[in-house]
Amino acid sequence: RPNVGKSTLLNHLIGQKVSITARKPQTTRHRIIGIHSYENTQAIYVDTPGMHTNAKKALNKQLNRTAFNALKEVDVVLFVVTGTRWMPDDDWIVQRLIDIETPVILLINKVDLVREKNSLMPHIQRIAGKMAFSDVIPMAAISGHNVEAVDKCVAKYLPVGEHLFPDDQLTDRTERFFVSEIIREKLIRYLGQEIPHSIAISLDQFEVREDKNIRDISATIWVEREGQK
Repeated sequence: RPNVGKSTLLNHLIGQKVSITARKPQTTRHRIIGIHSYENTQAIYVDTPGMHTNAKKALNKQLNRTAFNALKEVDVVLFVVTGTRWMPDDDWIVQRLIDIETPVILLINKVDLVREKNSLMPHIQRIAGKMAFSDVIPMAAISGHNVEAVDKCVAKYLPVGEHLFPDDQLTDRTERFFVSEIIREKLIRYLGQEIPHSIAISLDQFEVREDKNIRDISATIWVEREGQK
């Protein structure tokens, strides 16, 4: 579901920021690929938008389609929840995962924020019984706690074959894409009360100066209504 730390986890797994983050839901709108190549392994992680149970708006419906379509293309699913919080949205997602043949790993994120540590294990046992998860891993994406265990666990389910990307490539997205995403991230973080999540960014100018490592960037911020300008 939205806002559980999926993008933070992806950035930590890759070792570099490839997906923007914010405390508000719907920050991730696009399917972002992060590529982690090490030793003889290449794991291609797909960061999707969180699933919305009450998707009435066109944007939310599109985010759900993006997430559901990704399930058809992967070798293993990482289902991320937070701490000891189990929401109705989580049950809704489980019902959509329970019949798929792809292995599903349950990641319980933000365990570092759980004050009553004694409550964590009974909670893990309860939610582990909701479906046949292939593995269950408690972790904390923001600090990196147990993230390495996630990487090793994912590797167990990857098919044997040639690497699909060069070993030094971290994502399939362009620099222009990341520029527009970073602008949107800063707007959501610092102007979240003034502007809606439905903002969009289009780059009008993106030029690299030949003599310096400097980009000249000009962008347009699109909003829904005149009063939001």
